Amino acid sequence: MKDQLSSETVNVAAYDAKPDVYFEGARKDFVEDMPDNPEANILEIGCSNGNTGALALSMGKCGRYTCVEMNEVAAARAKEKVCEVLVGDVEHLEFPWEEQTFDVLILSEVLEHLVDPWRLLQKLHKYLKPGALVFASSPNVSHYKIILMLLKGRWDLTDVGVMDRTHLRWFTPDSFKEMFSTSGYDVISVKPISPFRMHVKLKLLLLFGRGRHLFYRQICLKAIKAESP
Repeated sequence: MKDQLSSETVNVAAYDAKPDVYFEGARKDFVEDMPDNPEANILEIGCSNGNTGALALSMGKCGRYTCVEMNEVAAARAKEKVCEVLVGDVEHLEFPWEEQTFDVLILSEVLEHLVDPWRLLQKLHKYLKPGALVFASSPNVSHYKIILMLLKGRWDLTDVGVMDRTHLRWFTPDSFKEMFSTSGYDVISVKPISPFRMHVKLKLLLLFGRGRHLFYRQICLKAIKAESP
């Protein structure tokens, strides 16, 4: 218990040190991919300032938007934009919701910060309705720039990006997909956060279509809740 509490304190301190810009932005791509449903109930883990929730509500994608956020300042701002915000470390919180409450789950750039993201995915499973949509993203550790860094014998942490020093886990597109598949979700798609530019497409032609994972800066995954975890 002592080690667990110490780890939680370190995580909170790390997030408190993040600049305000770290908590800005909305996942317009996720919101636009949701069906229009003013009756839907959406859950976002790691909602930052709540801008994705505000966008979803304004676009009629849901009637209720619930968030979990660790950073107290960001959570306070989110409370002004969404319906409910739980404040704390998602790995240690007890959730107050009934089973099969949510139609959509969003996990944007959050799973890499957790000690046991597999356990969280399994924990959230029962709170999702049958067939609920799941949108998730994470940096890609198999990007060619990371591989070049490793070839130089380096593992340099940074304040933001793939090598963010608050990351506890790193994923490739395949390992990200496998985590969901083994945690009770049927994966629909795994793709980069934005379409490849022409120069990347040309490189893939030269590689005969192999090595697509080398050019994903971030992994974007879409899934649905499977019948059993």
